[in-house]
This record gives sequence, C-alpha cells and structure tokens, in this order.
Amino acid sequence: MASITIRNLDDDIKRRLRVRAAEHGRSMEEEAREILRDVVGDTRPPMNLAHRLRARAERIGGVDLDLPARDAIRTPSAFDQ
Repeated sequence: MASITIRNLDDDIKRRLRVRAAEHGRSMEEEAREILRDVVGDTRPPMNLAHRLRARAERIGGVDLDLPARDAIRTPSAFDQ
C-alpha cells in the first residue's frame, strides 16, 4: 500500500477532519482514507462530451437546434477501372 504526507494543512481543516472522524468512530487517518475513496475512488464510467453537453443543456430547459437537411451519400470512387 502507498502512503502520502499532507503538508501545510489548515488548522481548521485538521480540526474538522478530527471532529468528522470522531463522529464516525474512526481515526483521522481512516477518515481521510474514506473521504479519498468516496471522491477519487469513484468507479463510474466517465461521461463523454455529448452526455456532459446534454446534461448542461437540460439544466436550462434544453436547447432546440435547427438541423440542416442532409444530402444523399455520394457513390464511392472506383479505383479498379
């Protein structure tokens, strides 16, 4: 297992971590591990760009776009003749 050291941690953050750990009946170290698991250890697949854009548009009620008509597909060139 890896280990890390966190330097220059604000006293208020350390105090809140200690209080939170006590509320959950854990050590400060175990509480920090649990917070990191919750935040960084998320195993959900990342949303792709299209899903992110769709989610953002849904928050404002959606967006209607005028889509241009498509042309017919061109016939591919034949290089064997």
